[in-house]
Amino acid sequence: MMIIIAEFFVVILKVLWAFVTAGAKWVVRPKEKSVAGQVCVITGAGSGLGRLFAKEFARRRAILVLWDINSQSNEETAEMVRQIYHEVDTPTSKDGGVEEVPPFQPQVYTYACDVGKRESVYSTAEKVRREVGEVDILINNAGVVSGHHLLECPDELIERTMVVNCHAHFWTTKAFLPKMLELNHGHIVTVASSLGLFSTAGVEDYCASKFGAIGFHESLSHEIKASEKDGINMTLVCPYLVDTGMFKGCRIRKEIEPFLPPLKPEFCVKQAMRAILTDQPMICTPRIVYMVNFMKSILPFEAIVCMYRFLGADKCMYPFLAQRKEAMNNNEAKNGI
Repeated sequence: MMIIIAEFFVVILKVLWAFVTAGAKWVVRPKEKSVAGQVCVITGAGSGLGRLFAKEFARRRAILVLWDINSQSNEETAEMVRQIYHEVDTPTSKDGGVEEVPPFQPQVYTYACDVGKRESVYSTAEKVRREVGEVDILINNAGVVSGHHLLECPDELIERTMVVNCHAHFWTTKAFLPKMLELNHGHIVTVASSLGLFSTAGVEDYCASKFGAIGFHESLSHEIKASEKDGINMTLVCPYLVDTGMFKGCRIRKEIEPFLPPLKPEFCVKQAMRAILTDQPMICTPRIVYMVNFMKSILPFEAIVCMYRFLGADKCMYPFLAQRKEAMNNNEAKNGI
């Protein structure tokens, strides 16, 4: 009995120390680690946040492996990365007129991969290992949204959303984690959403897929901790609505919107990069997302509904869904002419 009580007090001390260290990071910014020369796989790299992640890692001279279902947009990202490589690797003159040449030239590789297909993920991962080498950093970023109310959404689109936004994380992780465990080195990043922490109406499939991705990420984090592989880090990225066009038309109450505008993609990625490079387990942007998630955990459901209605968050996706429906009807009309 005394042993259990002693262990309990040790746990309390460790919990308090965790609070202290977490608070200290708010005061003293942790040093960012170097990713130069490390192989970084980014899914959904052809546009949006994936493209911005690629550019940020290129500025830090990582070796980029870009996956996207769209080969053309993926190549466009690769060209941007090459331009950044050229800028950061231009020899600089030191005192005495001697040029300092970078120790190596990082490269970018592109692969057409549909992460919604398990066989495509595994075969592409094998190509990466053969042509590039072992992966150090995995950014699970690819994501889709159906843009339909549940009862109007075809089953195929629901399945597609679940597979790309959630199941693909299982497959990419199974492809690259074994070597990370063997080497006790690596970093897995899950780009989720605030809609994986708390939901809203009209996007049931998207919310479910992001809740699933977060559950997978958290369980995997515990598994890695249990295996005592302290060289493998996990970072969960949960941004509020990002202005990438994915949810174009989404609006909260107009009086509240100036205080909670959609996030600029560049800001979102810079915040995420800071978290990744300092091995931060989770980053929510903006910080009010932490508070909303906490309140959701302690308030009665009816209280949450009242808050949603006050903020205009209960039907914020309806304008987006209406725009998608109108666009689809227009396309069908054109095809019928």
